[in-house]
Amino acid sequence: MADRTMTIQIDGMSCASCVGRVERTLKAVPGVASAEVNLATETARVGLGDARAVELTDALAAAGYPARTREAVFEITGMSCASCTARVERALTGVPGVIAASVNLARETATVTWLAGTTGADRIAAALDAAGYPGKVRDGSDAGDGAADERKAEEARALGRRTALAAALTAPVFLLEMGSHFVPGMHGLIADTIGTTTSWWVQFVLVTLVLAGPGRHFFAKGVPALAKGAPEMNSLVALGTAAAWGYSTLVLLAPGLLPEGTRAVYFEAAAVIVTLILLGRWLEARAKGRTGQAIRALVGLQPRTARIVRDGVATDVALETIETGEVVQVRPGERVAVDGEVVEGASWVDESMITGEPRPVEKGVGTHVVGGTVNGTGALSVRATAVGGDTVLSGIVRMVEEAQGAKLPIQGLVDRVVMWFVPAVLAVATLTILTWLAFGPDPALTFALVSGVSVLIVACPCAMGLATPTSVMVGSGRAAQLGVLFRKGDALQTLSDAWIVAFDKTGTLTRGRPEMTDLVVTEGERADVLARIAAVEARSEHPVASAIVRAAEDAALPEVAEFASITGMGVRGIVGGAAILVGADRLMEREGIDISTLQIEGRAMARRGRTPVYAAIDGVAVAVLGVADPVKPMAREVIAGLKRTGLRVAMITGDNRATAEAIAFDLGIEDVVAEVMPDGKVEALNGLRADGESLVFVGDGINDAPALAAANIGIAVGTGTDVAIETADVVLMSGDLGGVGRAFAISRATMRNIRQNLFWAFAYNTALIPVAAGVLWPFTGTLLSPMLAAGAMALSSVFVLSNALRLRRAVPERTRDEIAAPPATPVMTAPAE
Repeated sequence: MADRTMTIQIDGMSCASCVGRVERTLKAVPGVASAEVNLATETARVGLGDARAVELTDALAAAGYPARTREAVFEITGMSCASCTARVERALTGVPGVIAASVNLARETATVTWLAGTTGADRIAAALDAAGYPGKVRDGSDAGDGAADERKAEEARALGRRTALAAALTAPVFLLEMGSHFVPGMHGLIADTIGTTTSWWVQFVLVTLVLAGPGRHFFAKGVPALAKGAPEMNSLVALGTAAAWGYSTLVLLAPGLLPEGTRAVYFEAAAVIVTLILLGRWLEARAKGRTGQAIRALVGLQPRTARIVRDGVATDVALETIETGEVVQVRPGERVAVDGEVVEGASWVDESMITGEPRPVEKGVGTHVVGGTVNGTGALSVRATAVGGDTVLSGIVRMVEEAQGAKLPIQGLVDRVVMWFVPAVLAVATLTILTWLAFGPDPALTFALVSGVSVLIVACPCAMGLATPTSVMVGSGRAAQLGVLFRKGDALQTLSDAWIVAFDKTGTLTRGRPEMTDLVVTEGERADVLARIAAVEARSEHPVASAIVRAAEDAALPEVAEFASITGMGVRGIVGGAAILVGADRLMEREGIDISTLQIEGRAMARRGRTPVYAAIDGVAVAVLGVADPVKPMAREVIAGLKRTGLRVAMITGDNRATAEAIAFDLGIEDVVAEVMPDGKVEALNGLRADGESLVFVGDGINDAPALAAANIGIAVGTGTDVAIETADVVLMSGDLGGVGRAFAISRATMRNIRQNLFWAFAYNTALIPVAAGVLWPFTGTLLSPMLAAGAMALSSVFVLSNALRLRRAVPERTRDEIAAPPATPVMTAPAE
């Protein structure tokens, strides 16, 4: 085979040595025949041989020279079952340069990543067309203007029309052929009036119209797929209905070719199969529309217009025309149009749709508001700081969409099964027909036809393909409504498998705004010592430093020279010619300062949950300060709830051990890792999961990025607008720790729902295929009718979708009433003391 060549665009190269390293990296990939790197164009021309594009990408990323990639979401039509998704993925990954493709049957989309310059969206779309599943790149405006929703609604309406037409044509056929089973004397009446042959001709005409009209789609998709050796659900339906129609037509037109005992028609089976499957698909389409309600609800939060002040005149303008820096007026009861800072006015704003918190938040000059939230009774003027796609709401919509389109690890099992499932069904159907022809009683041909068609119809793998993505869509959407954003879709599964939850302390379990509670001075005047300490701490950004500075806010702070911050320990500086050292006991010990006279007080503070901070002037310990960070109101309840579910809870902090253990004891946490330097949290996490358990780390998302990335699942606790999400798998839009419990509850509910769906889909096929093949005939003398097989197949998909939709009401019991109740806007009065 001739080597395939590919030109890859590469980042990070700056010199000739980079070129050499990149060439060596590429040539080291198994299967690469050649590699020529051009520094000027920042490209590499690679002779692939047997190597794959994804292997090159991984090797370059590991070497520190990442390949440039592009990603797009394609909307795909024509997918109807799990085997369709497998075919689409094979078509996409077969395009040279494509390194990843994730197909979502429920959303009818594919997320494709490819190497920049090697291919493009047009070539990928062409590959989809060639595979029989037309696709186009999703227009970024679809989410906002409802075009995608309207397209899906039109598809559902078209399916409804096809179903109604098929039902209208099928009803007379069903009545003519099956009426005698329900109405005594019906068969004789038909024979004595229009005659059996005329009845068959009527059925032939009507069923042919059904197959050529509403049922044409099954043949248009299924036959080409079968011809290419890649059969899918439509192929099974086409084969089954064609067999029933063809056999019946042969009986009608050339009965002499068949043994006398086998001359019976099955037109009604072909028509009813098509009608029932269309009915199932119509119900599926309607249910699929409801799976995306969370996204539509989020998009609907954004108002279409806003009132802004231009040239001193307030005017209502379209939202997309607003620019950063312009002032937007928000009247009582209106939705805030943009993210921004309040420059005038005061009010209470309902942020529940963003954070999941039911209580309105007070807003005044200098505070931040989020687009999509609801203003209360006051009027606000807001200077826009983010508009369009840069707003918090737009970011939430993007994250939810990405999570909904993700493929969970459990889906890999489904993909492997489905890859062989349809060919296996065809083999079973063939074996069934041959077995009945060889060993069945007379009329064996009739029994073989009925059983073979039943196997083909009952085994359609629609439910398998829908089992996982529909649950992921509904579950992640419901989580977003509760203020929990699964930034990475696979976190839905990984979170449910966790055994350990490790919390950062400051800003996560506590409010993150410590206050100075104690001050013991052994040398000098109390006010003078505090002023000197606060002067040095004023140069630091640490929360403990801020608490000390606030305690001295009434004092005039002296000038500080030669300030230095000692990471994880404290600060130093020169104040009035004296050397000031402030920090933890380990800093004093490192500097050789005797703190024995203060340690009794310091330890007593630690036992009460305070953080002792020691201060020295010119090498002499002069004071110990106690700083406490109040525990968040929900912390005890959340930790108790996690422990009740069998999770092991730990706390990681840089505080001294005595303080950390006091807070942990108060919260009911047994595992404490204290006195950890900022860069030591990752090592602490590795120590906690020494036995290989899956671990979740919960941090404030600001200074915990390494730990959030190192954990199996990182949960960032935000504050609605100040959310650091780049390294987190799950983001809580509220600082309320109750979101941790809700994240676990949604994850477990979603995975439970997926397992129910998969059990139903797999167990259904496992049980009914043998029944359809006739395994019960020797014991009961009954066969599964092809019509019943079609009804059961349609019912399985509807069941899976309906079960997934139950997740829309998945709310942890302890917060159900709180979330369900609409938040009232309080009257603007002074807060009670």
